[in-house]
Amino acid sequence: MKIINPATEEIIAEIKEDSLQTLQNKFQLLKAAQQSWKKISLAERTTIIEKFSDLLEENKEELASVLSSEVGKPLQQSRNEINGGRTRIKWLTDNAEKYLSDEIMNHQKGMEEKIAYEPLGVICNISAWNYPYLVGINVFVPALLAGNAVMYKPSEHCSLTGLQIEKLLKKGGVPGDIFHVAIGAGTIGELLLDLPFDGYFFTGSFKTGKYIYEKLAAKMIPVQCEMGGKDPLYVADDIEDIKKVAAATADGAFYNNGQSCCAVERIYVHEKVYDQYIDEFIKEVRSWKVGLPNEEGIYIGPISRKEQLDLLETQVADALDKGATILTGGKKINDKGYFFEPTVLVNVDHNMTVMKDESFGPVIGIMKVKNDEEAIRLMQDSEYGLTAAVYSNDKNKAENILQQINAGTGYWNCCDRVSAALPWSGRKHSGFGLTLSHAGLRVFTKPKAYHLNG
Repeated sequence: MKIINPATEEIIAEIKEDSLQTLQNKFQLLKAAQQSWKKISLAERTTIIEKFSDLLEENKEELASVLSSEVGKPLQQSRNEINGGRTRIKWLTDNAEKYLSDEIMNHQKGMEEKIAYEPLGVICNISAWNYPYLVGINVFVPALLAGNAVMYKPSEHCSLTGLQIEKLLKKGGVPGDIFHVAIGAGTIGELLLDLPFDGYFFTGSFKTGKYIYEKLAAKMIPVQCEMGGKDPLYVADDIEDIKKVAAATADGAFYNNGQSCCAVERIYVHEKVYDQYIDEFIKEVRSWKVGLPNEEGIYIGPISRKEQLDLLETQVADALDKGATILTGGKKINDKGYFFEPTVLVNVDHNMTVMKDESFGPVIGIMKVKNDEEAIRLMQDSEYGLTAAVYSNDKNKAENILQQINAGTGYWNCCDRVSAALPWSGRKHSGFGLTLSHAGLRVFTKPKAYHLNG
C-alpha cells in the first residue's frame, strides 16, 4: 500500500497490507492475551497508559512530522493534536479508578449490592484520518484501561501514525498481543466485520457507519458509530467584540482545513451585525498563510484526500448556480498537491448543497437572518446532530437556543472543541453512542450486578 504526501503527491512509504489470514492470527493472539491483561490491576494498567503519554511528549517532533507528511496537517497543528491527546489521556487516567472500580450501591441487613465493571473482551476500533491521535485515544485508551484487548485499524491515510501509536503503546508497557494494528483500506475494514469481536467502535462517514451497523446487527454486540456533521453556528445581534467573534468562528470553520468532526460548517448571522461580521471574517481568512505543512507559520495546508477536491468544487459550483457569491477563494490551488483555497460564500440558502451536505473542507457558507427564531429554524434544518454553537452576550438566551437544537454538544461563545470530561456523542446521522467522560470509560465494560447475602 502506497502512502502519498498530499502536499507533494510523492510516495513517502510503501507498507504491507494485512490479509484475512494475518487478521485472523492477530485476533487469536488478542483473544488469548486479554484474559491475563484484565487480571492486571487497574493501577498498573493506568501506569502503563501514563507512560505511553510520556512517550508521546518525548517523541512529539518526530510524530508530528510523520503526521503532517501523510495527512497534510500543518506542523504546529500536528503538535497541537498530540498535546490535546495527552490532555485527554490525563483525564482518563486520573478518573479511571473512580469510574471503573467496583461500586457498592447498597449494604443493609447483611445484603450487599455491588456493580462490577468487566471488560467487553476484544474490541475493534475502526478509526479516522483527520485526528488519528485524538479520535484513536477516545477509544483505545479507555478500552485498554478497562481491561480490553484492541484491534486498531487506522485509516489508510494515516497508517504510519497508526504504527507509531502501536510502537509507543508497547514501549510504554502494553503487552505485545493486547494491541494490534490492522493495515489497509476499506477491504481490510470489511474483513474485520467478519471476525468475532466483542464490540466495534467506528469513526467516519455516515454512509460507511450505516453500512457497518447494518452488517453487524445480527451479532447483537455493542456497536458505536461517530459519523459526520453539518454543525451550525449562530452569531446573535448582542455581541460586542465583532472582530474577536469573527476571528474565533473563522478558526472554528477552517482549523485543520475544516476537516474536523465538529468544525463549523454553516454560519447564521443576525442582520444587525452581519455586514461588520463579514468584513472582519474575510480579513481573518485572508490573513492566513497557505503552503507546505512542514513550513512554520502555515495555517492552511493541503486537504488530506484528493477525492475531496471534486466534492468541494461541486459544492461551490452548485452554490454559484443558485445565486451565491464568493467573497474569497473558490478553487483549487497549484498543479501539485491537494490544495484548495479557503472559501467564503454569502447569499446562500438551504437549496444549496453547501448548506445541507457535509463539506469537510475549507469552504463555509454564511447566511444573514432576521432574528433568533429564523436562526433556530435553519439550525434545526439538518439530518446531522453533532454540535451547535451560539455567540451572544446573554447566556440564558444562548442556552435556550441550544436546547432547541437536537445535537450532542452545545457551545456558548466557543466552538470546535472537545473536553475529555464531557461525553462526545452524535444524534441523527451524526451517529450514536459516545466516548469520553465517565460514560466513555464505562462504555467499554459490561456491568455485572452482584447480590451478596451474608
